[in-house]
Amino acid sequence: MPEAPDQNPMMSGFNVAENNKKKLDFIEDVTSNPDQIQQQVLSEILSRNANVEYLMRHGLNGHTDRHTFKKTLPVISYEDILPDITRIANGDTSPILCSHHISEFLTSSGTSAGERKMMPTIEEELGRRSLLYSLLMPVMSQFVPGLDKGKGMYFLFIKCESKTPGGLPARPVLTSYYKSSHFMDRPYDPYTNYTSPNEAILCPDSYQSMYSQMLCGLCQHTEVLRVGAVFASGFIRAIRFLEKHWALLCHDLRTGTLNSLITDQGVRDAVLRILKPDQKLAEFVESECSKGSWQGIITRLWPNTKYVDVIVTGTMSQYIPTLDYYSNGLPLVCTMYASSECYFGVNLNPLCKPSDVSYTLIPTMAYFEFLPVHRNDSLSNSISVPLSHNEREQHELVDLAHVKHGQEYELVVTTYAGLYRYRVGDVLRVAGFKNKAPQFNFICRKNVVLSIDSDKTDEVELQAAVLSAVGHLEPFGASLTEYTSYADTNSIPGHYVLYWELSHNGSIPIPPSVFEDCCLTVEESLNAVYRQNRAYEAIGPLEIRIVEGGTFDKLMDYAISLGASINQYKTPRCVKFAPIVELLNSRLASSFFSPKCPKFAAVAAAAHNQWSTDN
Repeated sequence: MPEAPDQNPMMSGFNVAENNKKKLDFIEDVTSNPDQIQQQVLSEILSRNANVEYLMRHGLNGHTDRHTFKKTLPVISYEDILPDITRIANGDTSPILCSHHISEFLTSSGTSAGERKMMPTIEEELGRRSLLYSLLMPVMSQFVPGLDKGKGMYFLFIKCESKTPGGLPARPVLTSYYKSSHFMDRPYDPYTNYTSPNEAILCPDSYQSMYSQMLCGLCQHTEVLRVGAVFASGFIRAIRFLEKHWALLCHDLRTGTLNSLITDQGVRDAVLRILKPDQKLAEFVESECSKGSWQGIITRLWPNTKYVDVIVTGTMSQYIPTLDYYSNGLPLVCTMYASSECYFGVNLNPLCKPSDVSYTLIPTMAYFEFLPVHRNDSLSNSISVPLSHNEREQHELVDLAHVKHGQEYELVVTTYAGLYRYRVGDVLRVAGFKNKAPQFNFICRKNVVLSIDSDKTDEVELQAAVLSAVGHLEPFGASLTEYTSYADTNSIPGHYVLYWELSHNGSIPIPPSVFEDCCLTVEESLNAVYRQNRAYEAIGPLEIRIVEGGTFDKLMDYAISLGASINQYKTPRCVKFAPIVELLNSRLASSFFSPKCPKFAAVAAAAHNQWSTDN
């Protein structure tokens, strides 16, 4: 297996060109023979964990070969290992899932169902995460030279961790990384030179953290070469924070003093080492922020910025117009693909269009398998009996080196930390290859769907339908700020509900008929199964509920109060958790329904009639 490049360059003698070459050579090596590396990774995982309870329970009996592994172990979801997770969380230190000590649990953001999943991890996984991070800037520097000459302004946050009954930390993956020595004590590297001091990033108070990071970013505005956050929504939240608080920030810039609301002494000390009285800078920021338009505010305040580094794939793509507006069309760069379960891969063509983003999975990170996704576009397919669990394992799961171009797959991982054939829930499409390693487009989260009857609407369909509908609002100077959805089954028949928060800059009121047209356009854009159910009154008319401004900020605040990480939070596209639905309904401004059934093709109706006759 290719040796991982050094991730800890010493301050003395650090050579950017040499470092970049090592990292790029590593990528070339691991993508040139991914199947052999994957076999080695699997063998290593199974041999070191040969005696763990989970593998013995399923009868693997010390085998480390791929054939026996595939034949013996089932493909699982979180619920299948929840009893084991619970035992470890309660303090059982026996080797249940992994021979190495479980050092902590990594929690998912848990924003839709109100609950968080807990993924076991081990100390050495921090090294793998650091490795993936270390590849990002050498790749980026091939396209944007000179990034080592300045700083990155990234809005990074932690969430206060909790403890399991057995005393293990339970926290989001980024909180774990930012609190680790790999981040806290990182040696000198020009690529990890950020405007935000560690103390501000590690401050658990989100207001103090955001304020301090923004202030430090303004102080060093000419040094900033790249800006970003984890998700597009997080970066936009930072810009909106600036819109609300620029006057306070300008006061601090002018006087060299820090607002009294920043009470964390460590943060105060760190910021005051950067902050100096600067009348000219304060006047500049005040002048730019007090203008009527905030178009291009990023390039106006941070004029040397080369790109915006945020995730804009999947449902984050709805933020692209807003980011373009604030950045004057700077490149939007998605650098890496990761989750709480495992870090996966990197984008080797970072300046591509957001719609073309693909990730190359690094074969040393984990053992990867892929379950083909069969989209059921026709009515007959949609009601076919699915393959049994064992049949799908035996006949359909394929390895990293054997996926097919253009095919969609659900990602399945086996990790060093004790997940075996675990369904991550992400749907990926093979976009191409780097050497012999496949590159994947992220399509959606598989299990985020709306369903009333036999219909199943995933977030990709919903996103496309909403984008089609919001065009009706443009002549009135209105745009969609945020949205989510809900399958309302309180009435008979049940119906889809979309919650929309709007930005309305025009002077012309929007007639109710326009919103009704939006409802119908959404329905017309959904799949044939949905439209069939509407035609046969198995689903009621789609409803759009307009909510008051700031509703989705309150939704985020509520999710954070439940334990979601501000750094990982993304607006759920489908909500089920009753308190969230109640929050949305409590801020209802108006409501509109689709005025008629969407069109439904006769061939589909004939198929429906035949199916009804046969059954």
